[in-house]
Amino acid sequence: MELAINGSSDKLSVSDAIFGREFSEDLVHQVVVAYRNAGRAGTKAQKTRSEVNGTTKKSKKQKGGGARHGALTAPIFVGGGVTFAAKPRSFAQKVNRKQYRAAMAVILSELNRQGRITVVESFDVDSAKTSGLVSKLKGFELGKRPLIVTEEASENLYLSARNLPYVEVRDVQGLDPVALVGADSVLVTTDALKKIEEWLA
Repeated sequence: MELAINGSSDKLSVSDAIFGREFSEDLVHQVVVAYRNAGRAGTKAQKTRSEVNGTTKKSKKQKGGGARHGALTAPIFVGGGVTFAAKPRSFAQKVNRKQYRAAMAVILSELNRQGRITVVESFDVDSAKTSGLVSKLKGFELGKRPLIVTEEASENLYLSARNLPYVEVRDVQGLDPVALVGADSVLVTTDALKKIEEWLA
């Protein structure tokens, strides 16, 4: 398979196994959910009735006072414990390395089929100025949420994109399925593509 290089008559030869793979919604969904869950803190904590700081003495006499009840730490009272209290836990899901790489290849293949991958020889900015990056991106039809992938993102490029709310800059090592799925289009350099191929091969 060959991908056209923007602004050049040359074409870049890429692997069909990575950029021409059949789409699998179940695989992509599983890997994206697992990736997002791995980033959850899982630190939510609530107190049960036994952990609430309060007396467990009977709140009123047994008869003549309305409802018969014991401790005010019970869940039915304001300030009492929680019936099924949340406790700190891990949301991490196991995803095999082979499965993760396959999902990345499936996402890249679908982006390629939809014409949402733009390949360039190189991409960088001279100085850390947002206006410079904006003017450079106007030469491409990337949509509202572009993802820029370079072999090693320069500091100038990263700082230039920092104030643009929907523009993301990643190097190959920082590429993940959530970033790819959330992008309207992907602008990638030839060097980055070769490195991605080596990674997913």
